Amino acid sequence: MEIQTLNPTTPRQRQRIEAFLKRNGLRFDDMHYYAAITDDDGEMIAGGGLKGNVIKCVAVDDAHKGEAIANTLISHLIAHANEEGHSNVMLFTKPKNRQLFESLSFRLLAEAPEAVLMETGIGGINNMVEQLKKIKEEGEVCKENNQECKEEEKTNLNITTPQHLNPSTPQPLTTTTPLRGVVVMNCNPFTLGHRYLIEQAAKQVERLFVMVVREDCSLFAYAERKAMVEQGVAHLENVTVIDGSEYTISQATFPTYFLKRLDDAADTQMLLDLDLFRRHIAPALGATVRFVGTEPTDQLTRRYNQLMHEVLADVRETARLEKEGNAVSASRVRKAMEQGDMSTIRQLVPPTTIPYIIAHLATQALQAELDTTPKPGLVDKDNNGAHRDMDYALMQRSIDTLHPYFVKLALLGCADALPTHTSIRDIGIEAEKAMLSATNGVNTHKGALFSMGLAVVAAAHEKDIDSLQTTIKALAACFPDTNGTHGSKAKLLSKGTTAIKGALDNAREGYEMLFAEWLPFYIERRKEHDAYTLHKTLLRIMCDLDDTNVIYRTDLATAEEVKQEARALLDSFEEAVLKDMDRRYTARNISPGGAADMLSLTIFIGSIQT
Repeated sequence: MEIQTLNPTTPRQRQRIEAFLKRNGLRFDDMHYYAAITDDDGEMIAGGGLKGNVIKCVAVDDAHKGEAIANTLISHLIAHANEEGHSNVMLFTKPKNRQLFESLSFRLLAEAPEAVLMETGIGGINNMVEQLKKIKEEGEVCKENNQECKEEEKTNLNITTPQHLNPSTPQPLTTTTPLRGVVVMNCNPFTLGHRYLIEQAAKQVERLFVMVVREDCSLFAYAERKAMVEQGVAHLENVTVIDGSEYTISQATFPTYFLKRLDDAADTQMLLDLDLFRRHIAPALGATVRFVGTEPTDQLTRRYNQLMHEVLADVRETARLEKEGNAVSASRVRKAMEQGDMSTIRQLVPPTTIPYIIAHLATQALQAELDTTPKPGLVDKDNNGAHRDMDYALMQRSIDTLHPYFVKLALLGCADALPTHTSIRDIGIEAEKAMLSATNGVNTHKGALFSMGLAVVAAAHEKDIDSLQTTIKALAACFPDTNGTHGSKAKLLSKGTTAIKGALDNAREGYEMLFAEWLPFYIERRKEHDAYTLHKTLLRIMCDLDDTNVIYRTDLATAEEVKQEARALLDSFEEAVLKDMDRRYTARNISPGGAADMLSLTIFIGSIQT
């Protein structure tokens, strides 16, 4: 017998794995590594795979189950996971296999009627539990050091939980043990509804822990979601925001390959998640109450709440906060983001969430420009255009790198006073360095960083969209004339014969053409649901803009030719002609990068006004 490594992403090897699993009553599941034990004839008699640090799809043929093959296979998988940097390894399996894996040094983490979750290795759940205990102890020390709290305890030994606003909530408890509660929420993004639930829960306990779901499968990354919550509840003294559990069991992480009925998957996943909370998280925090919001629309969430009542001793539901007759929800906010309805967004989220939304809209605008295909002479999904040093993947990496700096700029803009030129410049310099590091020195978005950065700061500072242009002018006025940029070099190439406007000139004018011409054009195309809205808006911008990138790469005559050709194509638009323009511009080294930057900016401005 020998162990062979199979690649689950290779079609032929995947088919071999699938056939073996089917023979053993299992289904294929997402894996990056699979180990197969074969007999002397090369026939697979046992196998198991890995996805990160989770062992999956373990099976041993019936004829070989007494030969300790499972021990050899599991040891191999653990060793491979360790080599990949995982100090602890987990697996989901059928309850009947529990004793087998316990004999292989696995310990039980959570169980449900159809599945168990087990773990082996160093640290793991024990590390998380110790961290949670420290958080609880730190809170107790802070309370003991507060003289006011001490005096209150002397006169009132019993802690009474206030009556909850929801009539269905159990009557207040009187106990000598401090009452602690937990709220687990995703916050994608953090809304007034989330804040309302936390505020109502905080009234009922001495200490409330808010755990933000760590799993990163949301529009907003975990770090952003946690920061939004921390800033949104900073006014509540008895609320502590804690790191989300790395052991959250969701639909995305729970494997179903061993379940006989896929209909059981959702309940099994939820029951495992709740059992993990009951066994480990709640005791470590000393929490006895779980708080949730009512769920009027989502069936799975409503089912989760129902199971929570069955599994946990004290679950308290708060009626969802409503605005205009509808529950305030993160999905409503995301829909408003898609529609460019910032006025609705401001009614649904606390002010502390706004900077994160603005930063995301800026990043999405850059992404929308990159994804627009075809584009003449520019990087898109089809080709690299006139750029030999850039491609789609590099541009994507650049956008991802810039996003955290848009968050910083938006947070800067939210201050009461308009930020200083120095503070904006310093973040811009950091962002540019990070971009160049991520792209190995290639200038992918320097122009877009400048224009979008100013707009992000202005959008975060101004609640009134009508003041946005004025604020951009004020911010740009503080920037000195540039040397060494494509814009400054293009002006030198013009030799004073033409009044060329560079990126800084356009910003100092508050992007007059954008607000007067390009934005209305873009919005009108969107209203008409034109499939070529972004292509046509790019052409519309190319008709007007003195694109210093084109001038720098070619000459003034070519730049004027680009304007005329864009106008002609816009008058009689055909995708085939646009593709031909892309081929010709690529061959002639023409790249309207300035127009691309203005397209991103137009999309962004359009996304923050109704």
